[in-house]
Amino acid sequence: MPPKSKFTREEIVSTALDEVEKNGFDALTARTLAAALGSSPRPIFTVFSSMDEVCAAVVERANALYNSYVDEGLRNAVPFRGVGEAYLRFAHEHPKLFMLLFMREQTELLDERGVLDAIDQNAEKILQSVMDYYGLERQKAERLYMHLWVYTHGIAAAVVTGVCKFSDEKAMLTEQFVAVLKHIKQNED
Repeated sequence: MPPKSKFTREEIVSTALDEVEKNGFDALTARTLAAALGSSPRPIFTVFSSMDEVCAAVVERANALYNSYVDEGLRNAVPFRGVGEAYLRFAHEHPKLFMLLFMREQTELLDERGVLDAIDQNAEKILQSVMDYYGLERQKAERLYMHLWVYTHGIAAAVVTGVCKFSDEKAMLTEQFVAVLKHIKQNED
């Protein structure tokens, strides 16, 4: 019979997530996690088979937290605006988790059609909200979504890396959105 664990899976993952929030994902090791738990690394490995498994659980938890922000954004009176604002709020409130989820080197270079699905598991829900709310066909909704994601991601990346603090991100998003939507609608075939 395996030894009884000193910590639950939940305790280990929560502590690991806290460590990532403080020090970044690359700083998460068995030693740093054990120190945060006030233990040796051994109890971690009575629950998890490897640090890769711990790291996967941390990414899963970070995604769940981000998904709650997206779901809240989609309940906004203007869902697509709500999602953009939620993306920025997540970046402000959880910069290290934002970097973990959206600013890691990817294993393959994707074209623009595949990037949204690859980096955001909510892409289809968000795209559907754009089609429904603005009455756009899929291809136009994808163009709008891509333009606004690039712009919103740029703001968020500047914020989490300390490059710039913007005075009115919401106004900037609105201006960009209006310009892109106007362009898309003017160029309807």
